[in-house]
Amino acid sequence: MTSPDTVTPYAATHAEGLGDWRYLLGELVARFDTAGPLEGAELALAIAEAGVRMHHHPEVDLRPDHLVVRTRTEAVDGLTQYDVDLARAVSDLADAAGAVPRPARVASLELAIDTVDADVIRPFWVAVLGYEPDARGDLRDPAGQLPDLWFQKMDPPRTERNRIHLDLTLPHDVAEQRLAAALAAGGRLVSDERAPAWWVLADADGNEICLCTWQARSNSGEPDRV
Repeated sequence: MTSPDTVTPYAATHAEGLGDWRYLLGELVARFDTAGPLEGAELALAIAEAGVRMHHHPEVDLRPDHLVVRTRTEAVDGLTQYDVDLARAVSDLADAAGAVPRPARVASLELAIDTVDADVIRPFWVAVLGYEPDARGDLRDPAGQLPDLWFQKMDPPRTERNRIHLDLTLPHDVAEQRLAAALAAGGRLVSDERAPAWWVLADADGNEICLCTWQARSNSGEPDRV
């Protein structure tokens, strides 16, 4: 089956019928709260059957009181119309099942290591974590359970700040609220130079995390900012 044209983050975010979904790290993500584990399992089965019919299979994470659904097109390493159509179908199934969408509660977590030579340290992290490298050299858990790990080019070596940090990708309409909460909880803003693509925050000990969104990136598909 030939993949259709890719869908940009901006187009996916503004597409009709995708109010339950948010764009995170190249995929559409939705959470639906359910009445209990049996109701969640029934909805998960209905979603799986829809994926079979549409020849496009989502990832479903079933929990006792909710499920999280993710869809992307591996052939293009991003979104296509297949994902948009599947997301709409899943939302219809969730609505019929009485499941409650919670788009503000989705997120994706990555680990990042700053390095002058990723090729030197990558084999260690592959071995110790049991991960596999993708085409970009980022590392992924084959089971899809643990956070991805990627390497950020650093030149020259950085000694005044930590070299390992977290990247938390949030819905674009949640990030600034989370930023304010983190600062109110004792955090420090290290940089907002690339906001709203990301803000760099640190705790009182200097441990860093980036709050990230799809916005203001080269592949976002957003109209030019004025």
